[in-house]
Amino acid sequence: MTQKMVTFTVTINEDLAEALSQFLKRVGFSELRQNAVDDVEAYTMRDALDQVRSSLQGAGYDPR
Repeated sequence: MTQKMVTFTVTINEDLAEALSQFLKRVGFSELRQNAVDDVEAYTMRDALDQVRSSLQGAGYDPR
C-alpha cells in the first residue's frame, strides 16, 4: 500500500529552530515508547521525528 506524502511548512525563529534541533538530538526511544500505544507506533514516531530532524539539518540546524 502506497501512502500519500504530506508536505508542511513551519516558520519559526532561529532560537526555536535551535531548541527543536537540540530536543530531537536528545529525545530517545524510551521517551517515545512511553508516549506510544506500542512499539510500532513508537518506531513510527521516531521515523517522523527523523524527517523533521533532517529538514532542520538542511536549514543549517545540526547540533551534532
